[in-house]
Amino acid sequence: MLIKVSHPHPIKPSEITPESTFRDRRRFLLNMGLATASATLGGCDSPSSDRATNIGQASLTVNKTSAMAGGENVTAYEDITHYNNFYEFGTGKQDPARNAGRLRIRPWSVVVDGECEAPGHIDIDDLINPQALEERIYRHRCVEVWSMVAPWTGLPLAELLKRFRPTSNAKFVAFYTLFDSQQMPDTARGVLNWPYREGLRIDEAMHPLAFLSVGLYGRVLPNQNGAPLRLTIPWKYGFKSIKSIVRIQFTERRPATTWNQLASEEYGFYSNVNPAVDHPRWSQARERRLGELFKRKTLLFNGYPEVASLYSSMDLRTFF
Repeated sequence: MLIKVSHPHPIKPSEITPESTFRDRRRFLLNMGLATASATLGGCDSPSSDRATNIGQASLTVNKTSAMAGGENVTAYEDITHYNNFYEFGTGKQDPARNAGRLRIRPWSVVVDGECEAPGHIDIDDLINPQALEERIYRHRCVEVWSMVAPWTGLPLAELLKRFRPTSNAKFVAFYTLFDSQQMPDTARGVLNWPYREGLRIDEAMHPLAFLSVGLYGRVLPNQNGAPLRLTIPWKYGFKSIKSIVRIQFTERRPATTWNQLASEEYGFYSNVNPAVDHPRWSQARERRLGELFKRKTLLFNGYPEVASLYSSMDLRTFF
């Protein structure tokens, strides 16, 4: 079942800046000797740094497009795929694009278990069904001061979760990233407590905006962006959108999550985008889109007010 979600500021697909326009713009800047400055000020890699993991991604057939980013232009494909956090492949922003090619994404299945009536697993290729896939254009906000607008291909998270019939004891949903030291040698550095883990409250996970992504820009998801399956939660900071998922677990108690466990004073469990709550080391009031020169005001819930009812009884300064 496809879930139709209306955004208060819908845009038509024809109004979205196409990828070719971004490519031509960056080639022009390069020819003018300005590409380096643009990349530095925008906090992204230059277009000449394409890696094997980003080239020749197979196209996906998508039957439904939902424009949801409030009239904003999408970020260039090169920027989205060359400026990433994926510590299993390095802590630098460009490291994942350089190193994630070693990740083997087939065969790949996801175990779903815990507080549900029909635990089991699902093969990733069963999810990549043109009849079910849709494209959604989401803002994506890092906990730092950069952000992007990306067109993700996938399906509503609720659609998958309901297949396994969670019980009344399922109050939360936990997610786990693949942990394989052979494919992910940077895990030997002990930067984080592997495997990477994230979690949502069950009503957050069932919200129509919560999305499982298998593609980006109409192509199969690149490894550095979380292939073959990642979570996309547009009203939360980017680290909640866990990559390369191998397990989903329904739990009665709030699950431990990687960054909250490492530094709870900096990374709350909920991690909703809230410009009124600063990170201890920087302000969250303003942000810069990748590829843009100037900062803009950060919007509460990243500009998705339809999720506000999920937190109406909560103090968002305490439960940050």
